[in-house]
Amino acid sequence: MNKDILSARNLAKLCAITAVEKIAQAVLIIDLTKIETAPSFYFVICSCDSDVQMRAIVDEMEKKSKEYGYPKPRIEGINSTSWILVDFFDVVVHIMHYEARRFYNLEKLWGDGAFYKIGESGKLTLVRNKTKFLLEFHLTEVN
Repeated sequence: MNKDILSARNLAKLCAITAVEKIAQAVLIIDLTKIETAPSFYFVICSCDSDVQMRAIVDEMEKKSKEYGYPKPRIEGINSTSWILVDFFDVVVHIMHYEARRFYNLEKLWGDGAFYKIGESGKLTLVRNKTKFLLEFHLTEVN
């Protein structure tokens, strides 16, 4: 694995763990490294109940990324009540209110990527059944 991708993977994991620690739900890492046209190496997506929780996650991600020596991210939508984007370039974090996440359905758009969740020990665990994962958190509807 190339050094940039490994560093991005570690950053994605750090962001996902941070979201979990701040009680975000349905935290998902999508590995986009095998998709030629992907805008980054990894997406981290999580759901929140409120804009206050969303901002708390952003603040903690900024703090931890600085602590671990990662570059300062670009942040878009900080005053939004539905979607905040934390852009580290190789890793893009989508912190979304449940309704926005269901509406935009990024998991379907980037469904060719490998889905990972954070296991209880902090390890990445491959999501083998993507549909089951999304249904569990009511992020998709059964057709």
